[in-house]
Amino acid sequence: MELGMEELMPRLLPVDDCDLAEDFDPTVPPRTPQEYLKRVQIEAARCPDVVVAQIDPKKLRKKQTVNILISGCQPAPEGYSPTLKWQQQQVANFSAVRQSLNKHRNHWRSQNLDSNVTMPKSEDEEGWKKFCLGERVYLEIDALSDSENLGIDYIKVGFPPLLSIVSRMNQATVTSVLEYLISWFGEKKFTPELGRWLYALLACLEKPLLPEAHSLIRQLARRCSEVRVLEENKNEEQISALNLIICLVSRYFDQRDLADEPS
Repeated sequence: MELGMEELMPRLLPVDDCDLAEDFDPTVPPRTPQEYLKRVQIEAARCPDVVVAQIDPKKLRKKQTVNILISGCQPAPEGYSPTLKWQQQQVANFSAVRQSLNKHRNHWRSQNLDSNVTMPKSEDEEGWKKFCLGERVYLEIDALSDSENLGIDYIKVGFPPLLSIVSRMNQATVTSVLEYLISWFGEKKFTPELGRWLYALLACLEKPLLPEAHSLIRQLARRCSEVRVLEENKNEEQISALNLIICLVSRYFDQRDLADEPS
């Protein structure tokens, strides 16, 4: 190396000249500490001062991606933005539901489930989608014949989020099921079955939120705002349900940048 480079990059392990055997071969494994350090010096001297990567600009242009982060929700359709009073009332009701759930969780967990209730394992995504939404929604069947069985077939219509069911779900399972349903909702329409389970799972989320849950509920609120804007028939009941979820995510879980502006 030149003197200038020596000043900029001082040797961490300076090695004085040492007597090495005349038959010293740097290509064979070193036998002494002096031979090892001498070999390191030789290898370093062979490295070029500047290395230039060979990049094909054409490949870069083809593979460039642009990620756009949308921070807020899309505003509600004209005439459907919830009032501040309505939002505050929903937050109060939701808080009361959470307190009651936490207070009586042990009681409901001890209750026996009906013989037809088999909760899927936490990692069974498809099983949970069918369990919560039912085959009718999950398989997108328009109508199911009930001529053979006049009772409610929960396999077909989905199990409701009974307290005896959700009280048995730990936080890992709550987060997983929430993720499964949000993923499904990302490509499907909003249904009453989905709304009931989303509300129940939000009620089961413990605060402070884990990072994964924090990201999920923000994703959920944005998706609700998208569906709300695209609602063709402006179904008031459905828009109200979407408003409710956005309200809870933004105002109860403190994601204020996602909140609807009061009408």
